[in-house]
Amino acid sequence: MEIANQTALSTIAQPPMRMAKFAIGQVVKHRLYPFRGVIFDVDPVFANTEEWLASIPEDVRPRRDQPFYHLLAENAQTTYVAYVSEQNLLADDSGKPVSHPQVPHFFKELKRGHYVSRVRALH
Repeated sequence: MEIANQTALSTIAQPPMRMAKFAIGQVVKHRLYPFRGVIFDVDPVFANTEEWLASIPEDVRPRRDQPFYHLLAENAQTTYVAYVSEQNLLADDSGKPVSHPQVPHFFKELKRGHYVSRVRALH
């Protein structure tokens, strides 16, 4: 009985997940705003703060039940880390490198428009 209850609770508590459309190392651009970046991590569903989500205007606020991507991002003025929903990303097929200074920390090289991840030791 205990195992059945745990299974039912975990099924109820988990938000639905789907496969991510974009991959780590892929260069993407924002659908609405003028920035682009390389993906260095993916959350299967929204995993940021409620304050962060509430700061986005309601008419463009993304759904929670989709992958969210961590980007080493750049625009015409600066570089930064961005957290972007899948619905707001498009593939960037320009072939141009991303000039964020942390790119070499995560990736070895840009090969055919896709960054190759560094092999990192786990601690």
